[in-house]
Amino acid sequence: MRHQSLLSLLHSLYEFWTAAAGGTPLEWVAVLTGFACVWLAARESLWNFPVAIVSCGLYIVVYYRAQLYADCLLQGFFIAMGFYGWYAWRYGGAKSTALVVTRTRLWEWAAVAGGVAAFTAAFGYYLQTYTDASLPHWDSFTTAGSLAAQYLLTRKRLENWLLWIVVDLIYVPILWYKQLYPTSGLYAAYLILAVYGYVVWYRASRVATSTETISA
Repeated sequence: MRHQSLLSLLHSLYEFWTAAAGGTPLEWVAVLTGFACVWLAARESLWNFPVAIVSCGLYIVVYYRAQLYADCLLQGFFIAMGFYGWYAWRYGGAKSTALVVTRTRLWEWAAVAGGVAAFTAAFGYYLQTYTDASLPHWDSFTTAGSLAAQYLLTRKRLENWLLWIVVDLIYVPILWYKQLYPTSGLYAAYLILAVYGYVVWYRASRVATSTETISA
């Protein structure tokens, strides 16, 4: 009996590894560059933006094949925001200096909440009614949340990582369901990186606040 249980466990592990090791070479390159760009962002490295542009370009193809059309559009937005963020982090601060980590303004929270709700309802309805999209409303919600989080990241708002945590928690099961196993694993890693990014940026925001206080 114990022997059969062991064989069953080994078989289950084998099936899990086979699934997890799946995916096309294109998806794996997108996964690796995606992980690299988030890690660089958590470290406040300007190089996160060019790496993200490459990764998002690859994911347009990956998501299109998986019928996740909202996420295809999202990658195009990420590419545009990548160029914007690249400039903003370098010259978007006071007197064209580099940006520092700051807290999200109240009006930004209001805009984020309203925008996410409106986009999810409207685009989810469109996808459900006029396309063969899979999981249209969940797809739309994660897209809207990612749009909001990416905007806050380009402005170096600390709370962008909190939005990414919420989005990543939803993406992991969705991508696994769509059999994008390497990408599902990537978003699980993103979840850990988002927590790490929040801790690092929180410390940076405290340093920036202390510096401003001393300067004043």
